[in-house]
Amino acid sequence: MTGTAPMTDVAWPGTVAEAEAVQDRLRPLADLVGPGPAQPRTIAGLDVAYAEDGDRLAAAVTVLDARTLAVLETAVSIGRAAFPYVPGLFAFRELPALLDALGRLTTTPELLVCDGHGLAHPRRFGLACHLGVLTGLPAIGVGKTPLVGRWDPPAEQRGAWTALRDGSETVGRVLRTRDGTKPVFVSVGHRMGLDNACAQVLALTPRYRLPETTRQADRLCRLALGRTRSSDLE
Repeated sequence: MTGTAPMTDVAWPGTVAEAEAVQDRLRPLADLVGPGPAQPRTIAGLDVAYAEDGDRLAAAVTVLDARTLAVLETAVSIGRAAFPYVPGLFAFRELPALLDALGRLTTTPELLVCDGHGLAHPRRFGLACHLGVLTGLPAIGVGKTPLVGRWDPPAEQRGAWTALRDGSETVGRVLRTRDGTKPVFVSVGHRMGLDNACAQVLALTPRYRLPETTRQADRLCRLALGRTRSSDLE
């Protein structure tokens, strides 16, 4: 897939200090304004599933037709977590596998929807920011739960939202995608504005709380992980 930086050509951090230095170096490259594609034709969902018996993981990418939400293409990468679990540095565990899965696509999606966060991150550089900067593609984060910030509950109807704030800074929105259900937490990652990000999330949730991109990628990576064993990675 064009536009994706090959992870094999990038020195991967081995310590917390090195990982934080990478975030500091890449953070200024994130375009948090956009506006991003208003009517993308293809949208990719990305998710990672972890095995219960170790550090095995499966990263999945599903490319959907933005108009019909039909699945156009999928790709999976099986591997192991590339970094220890450290709060604020979680993206470093998943990025190599996600980039590998993206690199297996023949389609270049016009928008990436990450199961996680972008700007709404303690270091203002979550997975959606990191992945967007590395690929050059527009990216947003849609989290099931918040990582940082405070907010007031949005009204109960679909489309209602309130600001997600961390200190004096607005880092995302708390968006109700279905009447009377728990909201999701939307933040920009790269080459997208927040208004457009929320509009895209609503377009991806005609029936369920979570975007169809996330639902399809979650299903795919869990199925792929279930087919592998630890010995397959030795």
